[in-house]
Amino acid sequence: MNRHDVHLLQQVQGTLCVTITLPTHRTSPDNKQDPIRLRNLVTDATKRLLQDFGKRDIATLQTRLEALAASINHETNLDGLALFVSNDFAQAYKLPFRLQEKIVVGDNFYTRDLVFALNRTPRYWVLALSEQPTRLYEGVRETLIEVTAGPFPMQHGGPGGESRLPGGPGVNISAYRDEYHRQFFRRVDSAFGEFMKEDPLPLGVVGVDRLVAFFNEVTAHRNAIVGTVFGSHDRTPAHELGKLVWPVVKEGLAAQRQQVLKDLETAVSAQRFASGIGEVWRFAHEGRGSLLLVEEGYKQPATVDESGRHLTLADNPTDLNVLDDAVDEVIEKVLELGGRVVFTDPGTLTKHQRIALTLRF
Repeated sequence: MNRHDVHLLQQVQGTLCVTITLPTHRTSPDNKQDPIRLRNLVTDATKRLLQDFGKRDIATLQTRLEALAASINHETNLDGLALFVSNDFAQAYKLPFRLQEKIVVGDNFYTRDLVFALNRTPRYWVLALSEQPTRLYEGVRETLIEVTAGPFPMQHGGPGGESRLPGGPGVNISAYRDEYHRQFFRRVDSAFGEFMKEDPLPLGVVGVDRLVAFFNEVTAHRNAIVGTVFGSHDRTPAHELGKLVWPVVKEGLAAQRQQVLKDLETAVSAQRFASGIGEVWRFAHEGRGSLLLVEEGYKQPATVDESGRHLTLADNPTDLNVLDDAVDEVIEKVLELGGRVVFTDPGTLTKHQRIALTLRF
């Protein structure tokens, strides 16, 4: 699941919606209990619906919910499972992070826990470059999940791909083939750009030297690349590919964190920064945030004044009118307005009260 998926879920409004989330297990025998827990949650959700609606009113939704739950293959579970069902919509997501067991019935889908998990999980994109075909994956540590939305996977159907190259005297077949490969990877890069707009994550690239060189030549996302795995992996399963890619990406992310700390010091010298959740909140909501740095694990309950610009720190996240985590809200705002977010190791932002923001102006 990526931010595009979340945005689609958030667009469903004004209808009866059921959200079910639960933790799941990757391996046997632990995953044997997952279908039982899911069936129990479906039963509980139906009972909750019947408390407020008649059988006829929920008949379509109930049928969709039961069919979706029955379609889950629990042998391939990850760490969490989320089901979203309305009269006109039914979708399940297997997720590489833990979720609480929860049933939410309302006039829209409950996505708060998913947004929090997406914000706090080290995620990245992977482009596995190939003629037949180029694939896009979402990565969370060693777990890769293939993206099959939109144009991916993308097949090279032109000359040098599925079509024959021209022959005859005077034809430079190699140059002809190379130019069509460049055109293909321009299309790949353009299609990938639509995903980066909504979810600007680091990028890992996989492929043989020649294809990687073509992609690097034409891509508009060179600055997002944090690691490259060379070699032909057209037939490498996602779970094996993840084991190859993650160490390279992890090393690249570590180097990226060192660079952003240097960028922060440059911004401090130029007086273009904010420190502490209060200042960061205000500048982020003014649209001035360029790069947000947050120590991993930092959370802060707070209240917001009527203007929406000023915070007061709170001790108890369950108190009335208290945001359970103002840090997560800031992360969402910076991303929404086109900024970047990088998590740093605990203790690296002590003098900035665990959170800092470089400013655009």
